[in-house]
Amino acid sequence: MKKSALSILSVLLVMTMFIAACGNNGGGGNKVNTNTGGNASPTDAAVETEKPAEKVELRVFSTFGGTDAAKEAFQAVIDEFTTANPNVKVVNDVMSANDDGFRTKVNTDMTSGNEPDLLFYFVGADANEIIKAGKVVAMDDILAGDAAWKDGFAPAALDFVKNASPDGKTYAIPLTGFFEGLMVNKKLFEENGVELPTDWDKMKAAVSAFAKKGIIPLSGPFDQSHYLIEHFVLAAAGSEGQNKGLKDGIDPNWEKGFAAMKELYDLGAFPQDAATIDLGMAGNYYSEGLAAMILEGSWAIGGFSDDVKANTTVLPFPAIPGGVGTGKDVVGGFGTGFYMSQAAYDNAAKKDATIALLKHLTSAASIKTIATANGGTPAAAGVQPEGVAQAVLDGFAMVSEATSVNGPIDSKVKPETFTELRKVQPMLKGEKTPAQLLEAAKAIEVQ
Repeated sequence: MKKSALSILSVLLVMTMFIAACGNNGGGGNKVNTNTGGNASPTDAAVETEKPAEKVELRVFSTFGGTDAAKEAFQAVIDEFTTANPNVKVVNDVMSANDDGFRTKVNTDMTSGNEPDLLFYFVGADANEIIKAGKVVAMDDILAGDAAWKDGFAPAALDFVKNASPDGKTYAIPLTGFFEGLMVNKKLFEENGVELPTDWDKMKAAVSAFAKKGIIPLSGPFDQSHYLIEHFVLAAAGSEGQNKGLKDGIDPNWEKGFAAMKELYDLGAFPQDAATIDLGMAGNYYSEGLAAMILEGSWAIGGFSDDVKANTTVLPFPAIPGGVGTGKDVVGGFGTGFYMSQAAYDNAAKKDATIALLKHLTSAASIKTIATANGGTPAAAGVQPEGVAQAVLDGFAMVSEATSVNGPIDSKVKPETFTELRKVQPMLKGEKTPAQLLEAAKAIEVQ
């Protein structure tokens, strides 16, 4: 989705404007108490509706598992709801977003009649099939029926998820947004007399310098090469080229991006065990001070060790020579949200409780709790995370100066295509060319 200047400005406003937050739940149906305390603002007034006569069990499936920085905060938000609504039991079913099995489980559950009542999942191409199959509910009417809840969101957040859907309807309710960038350990750079990688020549010089000193220059895995791919492509192809995807042909600048990845590989950029580690281990190397740089998302900052976190800044990935990237093109937006299953909506015993839980999970107070934990951009208007690291503020500043804000590549191609794009190891080792890698991915995209 190509970002206009207006949409970029809207995303930036989410990060910078602090107007009064609007709040909670609207009525109708069986009453469920959504005034669950916590960090509620004065505008988060108590709203009550009739409690269901029978006990209800709801399942929420999300990515707040593994080492996710907001794992405990998310459980706390659920606990607030169940304390206020003892008739509702919530099964908090979680997996890590870095686990490739997450998408598989979502697709299996959705096609086997085991749909979660609420699903926290990606927007864009990942969700198109479950939307087209009628497995999740369009939320526009529910939003329109509760002005206080709808008006509590930053318009850019709702616009982002709406524009990402295949039919222009709102299926996902956003919680926090994100930015991705080049996270740099300033302390390591200073101690080793290396300049920050603000352009391509300085990036190559940094990689060479750290490799010679036995410090991992850029921590990243080859199999789960998500962030490597999207940043190298964006740095070469720019916003327009990156947003084209592959369906209508291969932008030649995509090839330049993959070629630049090999150039850094030949300089010794990546961990020696990059072929066998995953994103979690790559993050550990950076968090432990063993790596000078990592390409990651804002959610990762909260999980870094205190020392590394205090010494981290966030930079845009430098433009790749010969391409059309500006050096200030960044990846960000609201790439995930809560979906309500059609099965829960059609279940008279579950419908009202599910909607009440959804409104609680996406209230201003809950969004603030989650955003404070993971450093994400709040989807609620006027909400500012508390006590966030300077690195997060640096990331916000990076986005405010960006020439474009773009969704990740996996929101622009089919999941199977992205799996093929991630097979970078043979290309890095010289067993196939960047052009051959891209041709294989394109063949899958057009099937």
